[in-house]
Amino acid sequence: MSPVALQARDVLIKRSGRTILQVPSLSIAQGRWTSVVGPNGAGKSTLLAVLAGLLPMVSGDVAHVALFGQSITAMPARQRAQHMAWMGQNQSADDLRVEDVVMLGRLPHQAWLAGPSDLDRSKVQAALQATQAWAWRDRLLSQLSGGERQRVLLARLLAVDAQVLLMDEPLANLDPPNQADWLLLMRELVAGGKTVVSVLHELSMALQADELVIMKAGCVTYQGSSQDPSTHAALCAVFDHRISVHPVAGQWVALPKML
Repeated sequence: MSPVALQARDVLIKRSGRTILQVPSLSIAQGRWTSVVGPNGAGKSTLLAVLAGLLPMVSGDVAHVALFGQSITAMPARQRAQHMAWMGQNQSADDLRVEDVVMLGRLPHQAWLAGPSDLDRSKVQAALQATQAWAWRDRLLSQLSGGERQRVLLARLLAVDAQVLLMDEPLANLDPPNQADWLLLMRELVAGGKTVVSVLHELSMALQADELVIMKAGCVTYQGSSQDPSTHAALCAVFDHRISVHPVAGQWVALPKML
């Protein structure tokens, strides 16, 4: 069994008197890729924000999250940001150059008011090259298409060089070739020892992960290997059997069932 990178317990989040997330226990394995899937409104993004420690907590909210066995609320923010990186939806820095956007990922490693080091510049260059965005480094983020912006934000995540990477809808606006590139990059990251947690709507891409966390109505209904038939059954069930899972060209894909 793999060591645990992230562990959540007794999570209870309510808004306007309604429970939007209730997770008694969830463990994310270290050095593996876990994808979180489920219907719209299942609580996927909320769960990811809780794991990252980024969800604004209000009176009555409860969430105990540990990163490598240490409570994230007890960790200095700088230390947590060095070990866990986040890529959210609709992040914007339109007035910044691409290279400067990605350099923001290096802030947790820089001393107060210090400029970028040679190591910072090296990490930024490597991240931009990994996402095939190096050629745009001098352009403003606002000058890029949606898919190009998404690749820059992915580069910012990579530049942190954190052990745990959390991504909320990272494939948004990416065309199929760039989705394939992202998939290869995820496999390279995990092979290098990184832990990846992604929220995905693209079920066939999610099935390429090591594990699936399946959600509905704010609850985790199943967690298991993406290769396991019982996981496939749970995935089909959570979508009211409107999809089916099939082997195609050596991998599992989810296909819609026509009424």
